[in-house]
Amino acid sequence: MLPQHRRPTPPGEILRHEFLEPLGLSQKELAAALGITRVRLSEIIRGRRAITPDTALRLSRFFDTTPEFWLGLQTDVQLWDTLQAHAAEYENIKPVKAAA
Repeated sequence: MLPQHRRPTPPGEILRHEFLEPLGLSQKELAAALGITRVRLSEIIRGRRAITPDTALRLSRFFDTTPEFWLGLQTDVQLWDTLQAHAAEYENIKPVKAAA
């Protein structure tokens, strides 16, 4: 469920504050362990790049989480951003009523 009054925490912030910092890992070390570029990882952490299924699989393997965890964080942010950008349009869509 999306928060109503604030943007969900981006996955890059979760990655930095909940995983990298507590483990004392640098971005360079994590990027090497994941087999991705440091630039790619940095862009994710800075919120300039989305978590892809490939990245979710790599992160889940390394941190013993699930790919759905990472993709869920990303989806929440994208849904929130889209809703904020198009809320008035969505309000104009009327639901169809099912036949009784």
